[in-house]
Amino acid sequence: MSKYRTFIFEEIEPCVGLVTLNRQDKLNAINVEMLDDFNQLFASLAGDDAIRVVIITGAGRGFCAGADLNDALTHKDSEALSDPEKYLRLAQERYAALILGLRRIAQPVIAAVNGPAAGGGFALALASDIRIASPEAYFVASFANIGLSGGEMGTSYLLPRLIGLARAAEILYTGRKVNAEEAERMGLVNQVVPRNVLLETALTCARFMTAKGVGALKLTKRVLDQNIDAPSLESAVNLENRNQTIMIFSGEFFKLIKPFFKGGLSGPDNGGSGGE
Repeated sequence: MSKYRTFIFEEIEPCVGLVTLNRQDKLNAINVEMLDDFNQLFASLAGDDAIRVVIITGAGRGFCAGADLNDALTHKDSEALSDPEKYLRLAQERYAALILGLRRIAQPVIAAVNGPAAGGGFALALASDIRIASPEAYFVASFANIGLSGGEMGTSYLLPRLIGLARAAEILYTGRKVNAEEAERMGLVNQVVPRNVLLETALTCARFMTAKGVGALKLTKRVLDQNIDAPSLESAVNLENRNQTIMIFSGEFFKLIKPFFKGGLSGPDNGGSGGE
């Protein structure tokens, strides 16, 4: 039984954790309780090598409708709205921490987008490593539509890196819907599949990943995160060199390359030339 209030978390099969956002009457909108649940989940995953990949999807007809505005309005007289500094600390940074936390966990994340992904839900999909969508899915950077800046919860950082600055600018300025087909064409999602096979498609991808070592997954996520902003090719290669050296001496490398050799192994030089 899930110990979380706003989503269900289960090890759906060995090494794969499934988060099903479960506020169906609100299209799985994010409220304060969901933020707390995610913080608890991230802390649990940080010390859990048994879960190697995480899939996030939504219950019902939506993926995530973003921040629950009704929930926010009930707090209009709260301490958070008493002055800008308190709002920044108690509300804005707290919501943004959801995206930072998702990127900080060692496990790669697959978003199985089964319906609308708006506002913070769009950000949640962007912060995932891989996005698979059903035809019913669509994406909306709805912030400008409600009088806010188009840059929210990492969207101004993540979206241009996925689809380029020109396309990202148009989406953030206009706040228009991007349907699943268009999202696939522009590279926002990796694949669009029928809804009845959405979760199985995400699981198939996860199985390829869980067949790899824990260290391989962790260091690949970290090298992608860091080298997207590497100041130079040399800096990027230095990080790759560090990671590869760690993995070569981790114990898995020589075991896994044995099938490439008929006469056995004599050292790292042989392994490097035959296993890549």
